[in-house]
Amino acid sequence: MDGGKIAAFAEQLFKAEQSRRPLPPLTDQDSSIGVDDAYRIQLENVKRVVSLGHVISGKKIGLTSPGIQKQLGVNEPDYGHLFAAMECKDGRIPADDLILPKIEGEIAFILKRDLTGENLTRGDVLAAADYVVAAFEIVDSRIADWKIKLPDTIADNASSGRYVLGSRRLSPGEVNLPGVTMKLYRNGQPAGEGAGSAVLGDPCLSVAWLANRLRSYGVTLKAGEVILSGAFSAAPAAVKGDVFTAEFSSFGKIEAVFV
Repeated sequence: MDGGKIAAFAEQLFKAEQSRRPLPPLTDQDSSIGVDDAYRIQLENVKRVVSLGHVISGKKIGLTSPGIQKQLGVNEPDYGHLFAAMECKDGRIPADDLILPKIEGEIAFILKRDLTGENLTRGDVLAAADYVVAAFEIVDSRIADWKIKLPDTIADNASSGRYVLGSRRLSPGEVNLPGVTMKLYRNGQPAGEGAGSAVLGDPCLSVAWLANRLRSYGVTLKAGEVILSGAFSAAPAAVKGDVFTAEFSSFGKIEAVFV
């Protein structure tokens, strides 16, 4: 796909996010869009957002569960960029800034050193991580009604929205991450449950996949970055007034309120 089309699709997505008016799927507009085209569209907007003064704070990994991969007809996850302005440190999510948000419970890795090299493994991730915390990722789609195919969500920064980090920090070596369980509640009612093993078998393997995948694009996971490793369960929809609580074994409870 030529640079003009890449720029035009990036402009559509940027304007949709700014106006909170979603657009038709890019794959309906041009069925030839491939995965590499979609990442080029994503990176076009990443450069634009950085040029406006925003700071990249990390990366997020999506499509880590076999069910979601099957639904979209893919055999690997995808990734997007996080910006410091996406973090909701008080757990309060500005619902009016989003379009059709959903919420996911997961584990976040905070790196103490760059994660570089070839064929990185679970052990490399453990060595590079400073600590892990429970987290909420709030996903959102600039594509109308979440009618997405893989290139649509990749181009749309992997449907990134906001994120919340828990307060209890653990060394990744002192907790059995695949065995961590989570129960998710919306307004006190059960809304989902899952375990770390749902994330490519082990959240560490998810982060290793990301580092290896990014290497082909000349991108490195850097010290200080937040890496959202993937959802433990399906993502329920959220609206203003909703209060979500996730109870994680080992990590305790985190809360997000849509205001």
